[in-house]
Amino acid sequence: MPSNAESLGIPKPKRRRASKPTAPNAKESLNLRIDRPTRDLIDRAAGLSGQTRTDFMLMSARERATDVLLNQTLFVLGKPEWDAFMDALDNPPAPSPVLKDLLARKAPWER
Repeated sequence: MPSNAESLGIPKPKRRRASKPTAPNAKESLNLRIDRPTRDLIDRAAGLSGQTRTDFMLMSARERATDVLLNQTLFVLGKPEWDAFMDALDNPPAPSPVLKDLLARKAPWER
């Protein structure tokens, strides 16, 4: 029986072959083919931002990957669950003293 996501036309993620376990911060290689104009464009942008090509590409890929993942939140609800969800959004609970205290504090980067 297909899942809700499949019935909506959202493809299942492809299974990947398991790789050897590595340390969380271990460096791995990533090779890719690129045409000369694209490489030159990346090199110019990296130079203007004071980064190496590798650092620039990693930062750009990481930011884009994060954006894609954050924008791909899907949840499917039946009518009763949807109504309860909308009711919770329309009628949030009153802020607790702990929340009020947290919101009154300066952010760490503002200290």
